Amino acid sequence: MDATDYCSKKIIDDLKRSKTSLYSFVERLFFASVSLYCKFLINIKCTPKTILNEKIFMYLISEKVNKMSELESNNNQSTKIENIIILGSGISGCTAAIYAARAGLNPLVISGPEIGGQLTLTSVVENFPGFPDGVHGPQLVENTKKQAERFGARFMQNIVLSFEKKGEIIELGLEESKKIQSKSLIIATGASARWLGLPSEHKFKGKGVSTCATCDGFFYKGKEVLVIGGGDSAMEEATHLAKIASKVIVVHRRDEFKASIAMQEKLFKTPNVSVLWNKEVHEVLGDIKGVNGAQLKDTVTGEITDIKCDGIFLALGHVPNTRIFKGQINMDELGYLKTESTKTNIQGVFASGDVQDRKYRQAITAAGSGCQAALEAEKYIHSLEN
Repeated sequence: MDATDYCSKKIIDDLKRSKTSLYSFVERLFFASVSLYCKFLINIKCTPKTILNEKIFMYLISEKVNKMSELESNNNQSTKIENIIILGSGISGCTAAIYAARAGLNPLVISGPEIGGQLTLTSVVENFPGFPDGVHGPQLVENTKKQAERFGARFMQNIVLSFEKKGEIIELGLEESKKIQSKSLIIATGASARWLGLPSEHKFKGKGVSTCATCDGFFYKGKEVLVIGGGDSAMEEATHLAKIASKVIVVHRRDEFKASIAMQEKLFKTPNVSVLWNKEVHEVLGDIKGVNGAQLKDTVTGEITDIKCDGIFLALGHVPNTRIFKGQINMDELGYLKTESTKTNIQGVFASGDVQDRKYRQAITAAGSGCQAALEAEKYIHSLEN
C-alpha cells in the first residue's frame, strides 16, 4: 500500500468512525494531494532517483499519519474519565475485570512490569477449583484475561507513577507524563516475593526454585528440599513441607532465627527438619530436568560447600507493591493496604489480592477478593450516578 492509498484509507476510516478532528482531516487530505502530485511527476520523468525520493516521501507521510493518530488517541484518552481502572493483571485483577465488564462498566486494566503476577512463576497449579488435572499458572492467568476481554475489558501496559484523589475523580500519572482519570480504582498490584538475586536462581524459577510451599510442595513428595530464611514465613513453609517431603533443611545466614518463639519451637519439634546455621545460597545447581543441588557459602568463614536437594523454597518474605500510595491510603507496618472487605480509607478506591492479604496469598483467595472489589466498585459508581 503506497502513501496515497494509506492516507485515503485513514481518512475514510476516520470519517466512518467520526472520531477525527477537522484539522487532522485537512492535514491528511493535503498529504494525499502532495503524494498524487509526486506520482504525476514520476509518470513524466520516471527516473530511478525520483522514484526513490517519492518512496522516501511516501514513507515519511505514512510515519507522520501514524504519529498523528497516536497523538489523537492520547489526547482522547487524557480527557476521558473511566468508570473503573484496575491496577494489576494477575488473577485478582483479571477476575475483577470479568465482573466489572459483565456489569457494563467497560473496565481498563493497567499491567505493570510483572504481567500476570506471581502465578506466572508457578509451573502447575493443582489447588484451583475446576481443573482436575491441574493447570499451568501462566495459562490460568491468560485464560482469565481472555474471559475478561470477551466481556469488553481493555488491557494496556504502563507504569503508574502517581496517585491523587481530586474530589470524586481519581487521577493516575503514567509514564511519558500521561494522565488518566477514573471514577473508581481497584488496586490489585500484588506483593512481589523477595529473591536472592542470583542468575542461577532465575534460571530455575518454576523448575525447582519456588516461593510458595502451599502451591508447589505437592511435587516434592518423598524428596529432599531446602527452605531459605529465618522468619515466621520460613518456619511455616518448612513445617508444611515436612508433611510432604522426606527431609527439609532450613538454611539461615545467621546463628539464630528472627521468627517468633512459638514458631521456632514447632519447627524444632518436627523430626524430619534440620537447620544449617550461618549459611547462604551461593549458587543454585541443576540440569535440564531442574534443580539437583545448591552451593552454600559459610557467612563466617567464607567456605563454599555443595549440598544435594530436589527443590529450593525461598521464604524471604514479600514486598507489597504499594509505594505510590504511601501517605494517602492506610497501610500496615509492612506496606500492605488496610481494607474493610475490599474498601480502603479513600472512597472509590478498593484493593484486592495479595496487596491487602498478608496471610493466605493463594490464587483462589486473590480471585475471590477481586470479585468482591468489582462488586463494591460497581455499587459505588451507581451511588455517584444517583
